[in-house]
Amino acid sequence: MRYGILFVLCLALASCARKEAAEAVRPERTGDEAHAEKHIEEANVVELSAEAQRRAGLVIEEVKPGKVEVQIKATGTVQPIDSRIVHLRPLARGRVMRVLARIGDRVEKDQVLAHFDNIEAGELSSQIDAARAELQRIRIQLANSRRQADRARNLLEVGAVPAKEYEAAESEARALEEAVRAQQSTLAGIETRLKRFGASFNGDASLTTIRAPFAGVVIKTEAAPGDVIDSSSILFSVADLSRVYVEAQVYEKDLGRIRINQPVFITVDSYAGEVFEARVAAIKDILNPQTRTAAVRCELANPGGKLKLEMFANLRSRPRTRTWR
Repeated sequence: MRYGILFVLCLALASCARKEAAEAVRPERTGDEAHAEKHIEEANVVELSAEAQRRAGLVIEEVKPGKVEVQIKATGTVQPIDSRIVHLRPLARGRVMRVLARIGDRVEKDQVLAHFDNIEAGELSSQIDAARAELQRIRIQLANSRRQADRARNLLEVGAVPAKEYEAAESEARALEEAVRAQQSTLAGIETRLKRFGASFNGDASLTTIRAPFAGVVIKTEAAPGDVIDSSSILFSVADLSRVYVEAQVYEKDLGRIRINQPVFITVDSYAGEVFEARVAAIKDILNPQTRTAAVRCELANPGGKLKLEMFANLRSRPRTRTWR
């Protein structure tokens, strides 16, 4: 019995010794670890002390209805208006001799853009020469016939010739007068056709000019010296840039807040602080499947030609107040 009690006491002393050794080896817990043992933190939760909230400027208020300003912003580029672009073609076959305008050139109304050797104008020039010669021949015949008619009238008055001889001379003179008027009309028609080609009546009539129909900018040219051209060839495209489009890409979610004739404001980096007023002219009905945007065209005046084609522009709508609840 005495040996059994002694064995139990030895086991108890050994157990206490092991516990003290384990506590001596265990490192000291920090405050954060002690906090972790006491609290189970939720995911995606950040805790800020009152001092940290004050430094960050966070203010906690009760949620209540309010009003905010909603504004649509987009970027786009400056584009010409389709109805203000003209494509210049020659009216006849020919060969380009000189090109006087290049892409990007600003041109004035009736400014010469190119010269070309007009084959049809050359043929018309020959016809004009022949028509003028024929007109001169008929006029000479008319002058002779008129003298004959006058002589026959004088002889008729003194009874030297019969009346029918005078009447025949007078009829011939009148017929030649009609021939002169007909030839003059033919000559005028040929000259009108030649004038439509832009050819000159003095010198080489086959040298035809292509002129700008209005003041604008050359945005395309397909003419080069030596090219053989006809009425289907587009030589130049000239755009009137006194008014232009700004075409911007607007996201699908914002299209419901845009309408035709809605006023918008345009700015460009080249003119910092300057705002151009525009209006929505068209909203395309096809969305870009990659960007989920639709093209919105805004028309605006372009005083002094400040806005250049393909220039980047920023578009923003007028702010609208919206109530959130």
